[in-house]
Amino acid sequence: MSSSSLTLTSDPHHPHQDYDRLKEVKQFDDSKLGVKGLLDSGLASSSSIPLIFHHPPDSQPGPIPHTRPTHTHHSIPIVDFSAPKPILTDQITRAASTVGFFQITNHGIPLHVIQRTLAAVKSFNELPAEIKTAHYHREVGRGVTFSTNVDLYQSKAASWRDTLQMRVSPVPPNPSDIPEVVREELLEWNEEVERIGKRVLGFLSEGLGVEEGRLKEMTCLEGRTMVAHYYPYCPRPDLTYGLTSHTDPGVVTVLVQNEVRGLQVKVGEEWVDVEPVEGAVVINIGDILQIISNDEYKSVEHRVLANPLQEPRVSVAVFCNPSNRDGLFGPLPELVLQEKPARYRQFTLSDYLQRFFKKELDGKTLTNYYRL
Repeated sequence: MSSSSLTLTSDPHHPHQDYDRLKEVKQFDDSKLGVKGLLDSGLASSSSIPLIFHHPPDSQPGPIPHTRPTHTHHSIPIVDFSAPKPILTDQITRAASTVGFFQITNHGIPLHVIQRTLAAVKSFNELPAEIKTAHYHREVGRGVTFSTNVDLYQSKAASWRDTLQMRVSPVPPNPSDIPEVVREELLEWNEEVERIGKRVLGFLSEGLGVEEGRLKEMTCLEGRTMVAHYYPYCPRPDLTYGLTSHTDPGVVTVLVQNEVRGLQVKVGEEWVDVEPVEGAVVINIGDILQIISNDEYKSVEHRVLANPLQEPRVSVAVFCNPSNRDGLFGPLPELVLQEKPARYRQFTLSDYLQRFFKKELDGKTLTNYYRL
C-alpha cells in the first residue's frame, strides 16, 4: 500500500462517523510505513497525529515541559564498575532492591562500540521507505522483525516508535535476515551484552546470598531478545507515548540510549528521568527476577515519553531470559523461610511468555497473576 492511499483519522473531535479503530490499525500496519514513514509522507502534520495514536484522556501525558525539574526526591543510581567487588555487590543489591534500575559506568565496553551500535540503528530507520518496508512484518518465528508496536493490535492506543526486534540466543538469527546496515553492529553488541550480563547476574546472585553462578546456572542469560527502538519527532507528545508504562517480563534488561531523554522510572508516585550518561549501560530488574528473588528485588514500571525534539531518540535493549522453557520457575528455595514463605507459585516459562504476548504492554499483571 502506498502512502498516497493511506488515510488515517486525525481529529478526535470530528472522527469519521463510521470510525473503525481496528480497520485503521490494520490499514496503517499494512502500509508498512511505520511512524517515521508517517512523518516523511506528511500524514502526521505539525498539529495532529492519527487518532490510533491518541491515548485515552485519563492516561495522556499532557503538556511536556521543554525543561525538566532538576530537583526530584529520587534519582537512578550510577554504579562504577571499576569499584572493589564488595562495594559493587552492595550498590547493585541496594539499587535492585529499591528502584529496580541502575546505570553502570567503567564497564569495559569501548564507547565507540556503543556509539556505533546506536548510529547503525538510526541509519536503518532513516533509510528510504522502499528499503525498510521489505523488512516490515510481524512473523516472530523468522527471528527478526521490523514493525511499529509489538502490541499494536492488543493496545488501546499505539505509541510513537518503530522497532527492529531479533532473537539472538539460544537460537541465533540467520544473518541474512538482519538488515545489512545494522548486521555487524547488533551481532557485536549481543556479544558485549552477554559478557556484561554475566557479571551483573553474578553480583545479583551474591546480593541474594547465593552462589555467584546461581542465576547463570538457571539459564537466566541464555534466552536473549534484542529490541532496537527509534523514537522520531512527535508533533503531539501531549497525546501519546513513545512506550507506555510497563514492567519487563524477563530476568534483567541491558539497555543503551543516545543523548535524547525520554526514559522514565516510577519511584513511589514520582516519574524519574533516567538521564543519558555518555557510555553508560542501563540495567533494570524484570518480573521473573522479582519472582525468583521472592520480592527481594523490584521490577518497576517505566515508560518513554514521546519525543518532542527533531533529533530522534534511539535505544537498544536486550532482554535476558531463561532458555529453559519447560523447567519450573519460582522463588529460590534458599530464599523461602518460615518467616518469609514463598510469595509466588511456580510456573513454566512457556506458560509465562504465552500470557505476556496475549496482553498489551501495561502494568505488572504477570507478577500479580502468579502471586500467592
